Amino acid sequence: MELKDRFKQARENAGLTQQQLGERVGVSQPSVMNIENGRTRRPRNLTDFARVLGVSADWLLYDDDALTPDNAARAPSVETSSNIKEIIDIEPWDNNTPLNDDEVEVPFYMEVELSAGNGSTVQLETAGPKLRFSKATLRRQGIDYQSAACVKVSGNSMEPVIPDGATVGIDTGNTQIKDGDMYAIDWNGALYVKTLNRKPGGGLRIRSYNSDEYPDENLSSDEAQDVRVIGRVFWYSVLR
Repeated sequence: MELKDRFKQARENAGLTQQQLGERVGVSQPSVMNIENGRTRRPRNLTDFARVLGVSADWLLYDDDALTPDNAARAPSVETSSNIKEIIDIEPWDNNTPLNDDEVEVPFYMEVELSAGNGSTVQLETAGPKLRFSKATLRRQGIDYQSAACVKVSGNSMEPVIPDGATVGIDTGNTQIKDGDMYAIDWNGALYVKTLNRKPGGGLRIRSYNSDEYPDENLSSDEAQDVRVIGRVFWYSVLR
């Protein structure tokens, strides 16, 4: 079996159509189809697909017909498939630790909580602690570090990709909507993190990964005027 075969098997076992799987991961149905017909050999969102399908990324990639989704997580990784180049020590730091030349502190807004549920009222943006990012990492993403900010997400509408309590990084300098990307938005005075898609005629589709509980919101061009894009989500972190 190849990746495309295991991928299709996992999708069918999960009882999802290509369209449903794509929506939960935030990609189009043709993108899922390209994986299953072998055109895409290394999906960029592989870990997200694996999470939604309830299998490990190793199982999807592992070239062993004997593996099954249940035992894949226990299968040893072969050296050629490893993406670990080296193991490094983690150095503890606090607010008094000097910044390295390639580091920048990004504000973490404690009183602004982006809802991944039914929305939360916009509150005064008071900066609390700061998170450290590499300037080179931000530059590779085309992000001006002065436009970066981090906030906490609440609610379950973006699960399983972004669970309740996760922290997201927002590029406030990027407010141009690219279909299927994730954005922090202010919608009628409430804050959300959602994926956005433009509709013909100036309309807007606001989409959640947890579409069973949170169906799509399809806004007309007039209704879309009430949506202000705060910035594109470029990073998120989840602690278990």
